[in-house]
Amino acid sequence: MSARPNAAAATTTPSDDPACAAPLPVLGREVTVPLVTGGEVTYAALDYAASAPALQRVWDDVAAYAPYYGSVHRGAGYLSQLSTDLFENSRRTVAEFLGCRPGDQVVFTRSTTDSLNLLAAVVPAGCEVFVFETEHHASLLPWRDARVTYLNAPRTPGEAVATLERALAGRGSEGPALVCVTGASNVTGELWPVRELAAAAHAGGARIVLDAAQLAPHHPVDIAELDVDWVAFSGHKLYAPFGSGVLAGRADWLQDAEPYLAGGGASRKVARRADGGVDVDWHTTAARHEAGSPNVIGVYAIASACKALTDAGFEALVAREQRLVARVREGLAGVPEVKVLSLFGEDAPRVGVLSFVVEGWNSSHFAAALSAEYGIGVRDGLFCAHPLVRTLLDSDPQDPGECGAPEAEPGERSLNAIRVSFGAGTPDEHVDRFVRAVRELVTDGARWNYRTEDGRCVPDRG
Repeated sequence: MSARPNAAAATTTPSDDPACAAPLPVLGREVTVPLVTGGEVTYAALDYAASAPALQRVWDDVAAYAPYYGSVHRGAGYLSQLSTDLFENSRRTVAEFLGCRPGDQVVFTRSTTDSLNLLAAVVPAGCEVFVFETEHHASLLPWRDARVTYLNAPRTPGEAVATLERALAGRGSEGPALVCVTGASNVTGELWPVRELAAAAHAGGARIVLDAAQLAPHHPVDIAELDVDWVAFSGHKLYAPFGSGVLAGRADWLQDAEPYLAGGGASRKVARRADGGVDVDWHTTAARHEAGSPNVIGVYAIASACKALTDAGFEALVAREQRLVARVREGLAGVPEVKVLSLFGEDAPRVGVLSFVVEGWNSSHFAAALSAEYGIGVRDGLFCAHPLVRTLLDSDPQDPGECGAPEAEPGERSLNAIRVSFGAGTPDEHVDRFVRAVRELVTDGARWNYRTEDGRCVPDRG
């Protein structure tokens, strides 16, 4: 077959209905799992905040390209040229998806974590970094070579902006500064005031990077409109397979720094010196930080996901997801033993991510019961955002918050939480089953006992 793979020929999405009543087709939507009570049930994947299932369209696009796989940027053969063209066109697709400005660069990485570590590696010497304690560890921890100020958890969006303004006003120098902030919390799903924080950062002489790992799959992200300097996100949360991510934004810090990884692809010319050393002329494009053979399939998958979400219409996707959010919140509100965690208040806007605790339950046991007895996959723990979850739970920082912690008594605090998350591929029935399961577990109790095995909570079969 000599024709180039055509993304437009892949599986279409249900974008004709402005209300987007149907979920987008995803892999695994017909997978069944066994129940400890007997029989099987279609698996309800409600852990999108960790990894969303790949869109069927993305998978079809990747499968159509796979026979044409070739080396990138280094081959004269037809398949190498095809792969190079596909790779660079994917870069342009992502730039368009993010509303990049002229001169912005799109660098492909392994994940959001990798993207933020890349940015941490290129910040100028003496840079001050300001990070809220509410950040995911990917945003909280990479800044090891900079002066870091950790900001306390705000309780309103306005307080977040005021906290940042005070911190920047108290800077001891006029050197470079960077603010790192999430767009949507991976714990509470709450939307952060990104535009206002960007304005505060720039007024205070700082730049700002947006961790959009939880925002990009649920809402449009426009770099120019938000006026942020960089955006980072992961493919595996944007309905693409694992192993690819993006850092997009201003080019100057990226061009001025040493390559994140040194090697082929990052260098334009390498020559031996008379003294025996080596001189290197590094690329000034995004290739400067993309050494080695790139993940062409992962990059193409991200671009395919960007196209699929755009074609489906974000307005319709957001409207449908908000209806699911309302159903979950209404259902949990009817169970007095359930406490939904929130920074900004019960009515704060949020994406399809909610965390909660259940009075009298160990959260890990509750999550295990949802899986074993109802075929529902959720997440339990501290969600790689330990300071935030412990703030929300008002727990001791030394609490382990692990599966196997002592059973909580009525009125006692949980050491960790349960998170349910969903998105464009979630059927209404999965949300309804989750709400029904929570009510039944709280009212009737689990039908099995649960214990720790190899770090996991599993049914105790005696």
